[in-house]
Amino acid sequence: MSLDLVLITGMSGSGKSVALHALEDAGYYCVDNLPPELLAPFVVLQQQQQASKVAIAMDVRSGVSLPLVPQQLDSLRKQGIALRSLFLDATTDALVRRYSETRRRHPLSRQEPRSGDAPEQQRVLVQAIELERELLADLRDGADVIDTSIIRPPQLQSYVKALISAPDSALTLVFESFAFKRGVPLDADFVFDVRMLPNPHYVAGLRPLTGRDQPVADWLREHDDVARMYGDIEQFLSRWLDALARDHRSYVTVAIGCTGGQHRSVFLVEQLARGFGDRWAALKRHRELDGTLV
Repeated sequence: MSLDLVLITGMSGSGKSVALHALEDAGYYCVDNLPPELLAPFVVLQQQQQASKVAIAMDVRSGVSLPLVPQQLDSLRKQGIALRSLFLDATTDALVRRYSETRRRHPLSRQEPRSGDAPEQQRVLVQAIELERELLADLRDGADVIDTSIIRPPQLQSYVKALISAPDSALTLVFESFAFKRGVPLDADFVFDVRMLPNPHYVAGLRPLTGRDQPVADWLREHDDVARMYGDIEQFLSRWLDALARDHRSYVTVAIGCTGGQHRSVFLVEQLARGFGDRWAALKRHRELDGTLV
């Protein structure tokens, strides 16, 4: 029996516990904060027990052993382990707000005493967060990144469950609509701005609808600029996706942004996911709507 292994890493306060609970609900045996030194023997143990689905969470609490992880992951992949790596991220402002609300201490908020320093000197929270980004940079590279800055826990659970259930493919595309007024997603590999396109928001009958509704889709198809934008994005991606797949990329997130994230970006995400779905595993995510990713 083959082992399906999911590794969850990311910033402290970004929602790793929520993601792990989502995987547990999906039938995975979950382990939190496994020391990197135990990863290889733990996988061997799970294989001996004929486990089929296992999820492991690792974070900065592993300390000095974190640099071991990328090499260990490469070794597991060479052994034929079906490994997916998810990295949860969030803006510094969002993380600071969450720590302020929960009054929890960041795991790097203490630093070791140095000559001339007071024992257990407290780091400023922002400094601790930025240090954590540096320590986790290698784990972020090559992982599928999920920006949790402004999404709710149920949305994150939907994202995680959809990603792990995506069909095996050399490359999985995630098309994401968003509103520029709420910030660009941190997980975007490519960002396309479509705010210059005709806006259904200013058509009274279309304003309460979304780009998934037929009247909005029909209205947008009447405008040549919309078709031209779709063609330009499609051409760019078609030209470079093979190169990305050859570079062993597992996931590529293409973010399409408009003003409110309700009409134009949603419509284009729907069309692009449909257009690329014949060749690649293509998922779609609408950040400002209901949070579903299908």
